[in-house]
Amino acid sequence: MNAPARPKKSFGQHFLHERRYIERIVAAISPRPDDFLVEIGPGEGALTFPLLTAARKLTAIELDTDLIPRLQQQAAAIGELSIVHADVLKVDFTAMAARAGVSRLRIAGNLPYYISSPILFHCVDHADAITDMHFMLQKEVVDRMAAEPGSKVYGRLSVMLQLACRVVPLFDVPPGAFRPPPKVDSSVVRLLPIPLEERHDANPARLHAVVKAAFAQRRKTLSNALRQLMDADTIRQADVDPKARAETLAPDDFVRLAKIPPT
Repeated sequence: MNAPARPKKSFGQHFLHERRYIERIVAAISPRPDDFLVEIGPGEGALTFPLLTAARKLTAIELDTDLIPRLQQQAAAIGELSIVHADVLKVDFTAMAARAGVSRLRIAGNLPYYISSPILFHCVDHADAITDMHFMLQKEVVDRMAAEPGSKVYGRLSVMLQLACRVVPLFDVPPGAFRPPPKVDSSVVRLLPIPLEERHDANPARLHAVVKAAFAQRRKTLSNALRQLMDADTIRQADVDPKARAETLAPDDFVRLAKIPPT
């Protein structure tokens, strides 16, 4: 029997080990044999093997070469495990779906907390090739993802994710469920990409610029925060108060701002 892997701080590794939380996550994902499942960061395989048992095949993206042989060895008797040795931020999920001959992937993973936001935005960039996503994240991040306007934690992450996906927090996971225990609580969240026909039609680059500028100094009014992008009269054209602050605007308000032609 293989000795437990030693978690590496450089990869932000915290291995999930408590069975009841593993079972709850797998139940939330509800994998089926016809799914094309992709797991980000399988680690020691706590989620990998139960998912593989249910789906019979699984693609895992793992950067740590030390973990790959043991994953392959243990998976051999369970199902078909394909491991992609890569940085997930460089993986083209749209191309992966096309190569597999499927329209959409299902993605899951216990994400490294120190790069969770870049991974989320990377996945959103490929939303048209994804059915759903189930991620374990720092609870604070999930709170921000699901925050409503007016909340102290409502910000750029909230707006950009809510415009691309339906964000559904599921349940919290305590530090003791991991080895080694992180210093923060964790949460599991479900992301359901909004269908293309229901999605906003603002220019993505313009929308990103508006949201980023609006929240760069969140105590500033919009007329001050967006002064490099538009004036107060332009903000009013979007039916938004120039004296309002970014944290009070709904995601759709930012879409209207982004759709006003630059002055």
